[in-house]
Amino acid sequence: MLSARDRRDRPPEEGVAAELQGFAVDKNFLTSLKGILLETELDFLRCVSAIIIFLVVSFAAVTSRDGAAIAAFVFGIILVSVFAYDAFKIYRTEIAPGASQGDRQ
Repeated sequence: MLSARDRRDRPPEEGVAAELQGFAVDKNFLTSLKGILLETELDFLRCVSAIIIFLVVSFAAVTSRDGAAIAAFVFGIILVSVFAYDAFKIYRTEIAPGASQGDRQ
C-alpha cells in the first residue's frame, strides 16, 4: 500500500487529470470581496459587449433592405435595450452603491 509519504515523494502525474488540477473552483475566493467584484465586473462586461455586438449586427443586417433584415434590425434593437437596462441595473446596484450613498449624507 502507498502511504502519504510515498505519494508525496513521487513525481507529479502526467495527463489530463494532472493538467486540470489547477482549475478547481476556489469557493473562498468567490465569496470574498475580490471575487464578488470580479463576478460583477464580468457580468457588466458581458452586457456591454453584447450591446456592441448586437448594434453592429443589427446595422449590418438592415443594409440589405429585406423584410427579414428589417425584422432582424428591430429584434436587435430590442435586445440592445434589454442588455442596456441590465447593464444599468448592474452598475447602479453593484458597482456604484458607495457613490450614491455618499451623496445622500
